Amino acid sequence: EGLARLIRVTGLFLTVVFSVGAILGATMTMSASVAHRTTEIGTLRTVGFTRSHILQAFLLESVLLGLAGGLLGVAGAALLNHVTISTVNWDTGAELAFGFHLTPGMAGEGLLFAVFMGLIGGLVPAARAARIEIVQALGERTA
Repeated sequence: EGLARLIRVTGLFLTVVFSVGAILGATMTMSASVAHRTTEIGTLRTVGFTRSHILQAFLLESVLLGLAGGLLGVAGAALLNHVTISTVNWDTGAELAFGFHLTPGMAGEGLLFAVFMGLIGGLVPAARAARIEIVQALGERTA
């Protein structure tokens, strides 16, 4: 019981740490994307795209990147499906074995979580892209 609780707590801790890292990674990726595409943003605004359209486009891009990462994660987890790992409790000498079993529900939850992390990570850069002024964005081209 104690070892199972330790494994659950460790797994939860690692999930939180990696999730924060994934959100920060999504934010940095989308910030770089916005920085390198200011001329494109200005051109879109010039031809009639609204700030809302720009926001939606960058959020969609971020969500799709999150989904792609989630699909890679589910594929990696599927490789561990039905793998059994054992460990020894050195206090009692008993062996504890546990297996990985990926269910469709788990895969779905993982994909939803990945999409959510992409959305959260893309919010700030998408909002920044939507606030770029047309003159500023097109001025970057000549600079």
